[in-house]
Amino acid sequence: MSVKQTITLPPPRPTPIERLLSPFQDFFRTASAGGIVLIVSTIVALAWANSPWGASYEHLWETPLTVGVPGFGLTYSLHHWINDGLMAVFFFLVGLEIKREVLAGELASVQRAALPAAAALGGMVVPALLYAAFNARGQGAPGWGIPMATDIAFALGVLALLGPRTPIALKVFLTALAIVDDLGAVLVIALFYTEQIVWGTLGLGALLLGVLALLNRLGARRPIVFTLVGVLVWLAFLKSGVHATVAGVLVAMTIPVRTRIDTREFLDRGRKLLNAFDATGEEGPRIVTSHRQQAIIQDLETTCNHAQSPLQRMEDALHDWVAFVIIPIFALANAGIHLEGDVGAAFAHPVTLGVIVGLVLGKPIGITLFAWLSVRVGLAELPGGVSWRSIHAVSWLGGIGFTMSLFISALAFPAGALVAEAKIGIFTASLLAGGVGWVMLRRAAHPETAVPDA
Repeated sequence: MSVKQTITLPPPRPTPIERLLSPFQDFFRTASAGGIVLIVSTIVALAWANSPWGASYEHLWETPLTVGVPGFGLTYSLHHWINDGLMAVFFFLVGLEIKREVLAGELASVQRAALPAAAALGGMVVPALLYAAFNARGQGAPGWGIPMATDIAFALGVLALLGPRTPIALKVFLTALAIVDDLGAVLVIALFYTEQIVWGTLGLGALLLGVLALLNRLGARRPIVFTLVGVLVWLAFLKSGVHATVAGVLVAMTIPVRTRIDTREFLDRGRKLLNAFDATGEEGPRIVTSHRQQAIIQDLETTCNHAQSPLQRMEDALHDWVAFVIIPIFALANAGIHLEGDVGAAFAHPVTLGVIVGLVLGKPIGITLFAWLSVRVGLAELPGGVSWRSIHAVSWLGGIGFTMSLFISALAFPAGALVAEAKIGIFTASLLAGGVGWVMLRRAAHPETAVPDA
């Protein structure tokens, strides 16, 4: 979900099974893979919901599922477990990325954060206002948060389709913008889509968060410790009335970002261990039976773990699970719309129009305008190698709401009414915004076909 630079070493000689699986592994390493899997899940959900087996689609997700032991467990529908349980893991990963970017990334200083932060703010305010213009006094009024969101996986996936022609600074800008956008969406969910609060349970959740913060200060570094207490925080928030996914972000804020050893100590220990390994004189397959070498390898692995913060390790471990399992399952459970009657009339509904106008027009206008204003008043600077044409082009990708927009639509219309209209608007707007953004970025990448900046 973020832009990373790595050093690639020549891989060892592949085994037969690795050669067989290499096409799949290569696909899942691409930046657009998550978006492609998400599209496939959405198509399957739509086809299933409108097939002769459409009733089974609704029945499956409403199936009750009990987690726990007899007499002490939680019983919710499968749909509820996905939206409040699995998506908490997604929000936990979002929280880890926010913390990393704030402490050591593109949001680490006011000057670096100003441009994407201002752009994200405009990309939330303008779409919400445009949606409200269509639904201020109607039943769709609670849905104003739907067009505020950006789907970072889809947006970066579209950007990745352009390959190396896209400046790295533009990718960094979009990533930082989407992360600030995610933070805004979390705040909107916590503040405006919480109906009733059980303060005692919420207080217990806050106390457990304090325990996690204390564990961080005391030097706890094992992810399992934070995971176990984090599950208790999630449970407290689930019962408090505040949406349980907010717990994911808050728990992420307590995950240690410091390493056990610094760069110099890592180099010293690593060299000593490698020298000790070399001094054993063992070669070839005998390494399997050499207890000394095995012990050195384990010490080297421990040293590598100590040179990584728990935040880095947890983020790396969760990334593929979220991108290729959790988000596709969420799309499969939430993207299915049973299309019946006059579908064309749905496009004239205020909710559908508000979502489409908010995402397709509000996002690019808000992102570009607020970014321009932040530079104009001296709060931010345009990154080197990035033109205003590129900023405006990438702002269209902000109109790909999808995952977060679908999530907020379920919160805005919990009774199910108007959810279909909202989903139609989300799908239509995401396709339009993604398509226009891709075309504009292609034109921006070929100066000879583009109009010069003013």
